[in-house]
Amino acid sequence: MSTIEITEVVPTGTWASDPVHSSIGFAVKHMGVTPFRGSFKQFEAGLVDGKLSGSAPVESIQTDDENLTGHLLSPEFFDAERHPVLRFESTKIRREGENVTIDGTLTLKGVTQPVELRGTVTGPLADPYGGNRLGLELETTVDRTQFGIDWNADLPSGGRVLADDVKLSAQLELVEQA
Repeated sequence: MSTIEITEVVPTGTWASDPVHSSIGFAVKHMGVTPFRGSFKQFEAGLVDGKLSGSAPVESIQTDDENLTGHLLSPEFFDAERHPVLRFESTKIRREGENVTIDGTLTLKGVTQPVELRGTVTGPLADPYGGNRLGLELETTVDRTQFGIDWNADLPSGGRVLADDVKLSAQLELVEQA
């Protein structure tokens, strides 16, 4: 019989994401063969007294094709004009060693749904600049159609251009605030 040691869930205080060393993105299977990946250039994430939250302006979405970026900003996808920000708010954080599970709500295109993020946590660790850092690598899969993001097209061979399941990921390097 093994015993699982539950450590401190997350440190207290206020932690903010280091924008240079953090990223958030998504991946969705395209044409039934490979994942198409995108990211958000601008975002804020923070951990305040045990609650993780984050937001990103939809207009900061990045892809390798400006026409595709324009399509993703349109009402067929994120509808950036009417819903300019996506948001995440945690409701519960559980940690066992380096593994972390975070329950919360995700708001996309004006629709809020519960989500469960899973991943790893590192730290907190002292940095060489006199501060402390905490690392979170998180991911979840959501059904984009549950958020009203349901554009698609049929493939000539059957199937659809885009999968409904989208993998969301975040790599956060959080810095303790004074």
